[in-house]
Amino acid sequence: MLPKHASPGFGLFVTLLLTSVCTFASPIDNSGKEIAFDRAKGNCLACHGFPAVPDALQTGNSGPPIIAMQTRFPDKGILRAKIWDATASSSTSFMPPFGKHQVLSEEEIDKVVDFVHSL
Repeated sequence: MLPKHASPGFGLFVTLLLTSVCTFASPIDNSGKEIAFDRAKGNCLACHGFPAVPDALQTGNSGPPIIAMQTRFPDKGILRAKIWDATASSSTSFMPPFGKHQVLSEEEIDKVVDFVHSL
């Protein structure tokens, strides 16, 4: 219900305002997930399980499951360093050094880190 002192065009204005806000809302950026699941890029599903991601089918089990990442990696920079080159912190790691070997660009690594850290 409009206040008594509102002009007749006020309701239309509010409707247009709400419509424009909803129309211009940013879509969710899934690019990190797409890179991580892409067989030609991250291919994370080959080794890692993603228990919190319902559409992560046929996941691997040779790497640790990707879950509770903010708890496991409170410092996002450490997670990024691990994805960039896991052998730097563990010489026996069989995780590919995605940054060191330029499998992923710096921007792609940042997107994957954002996705993985959100899980």
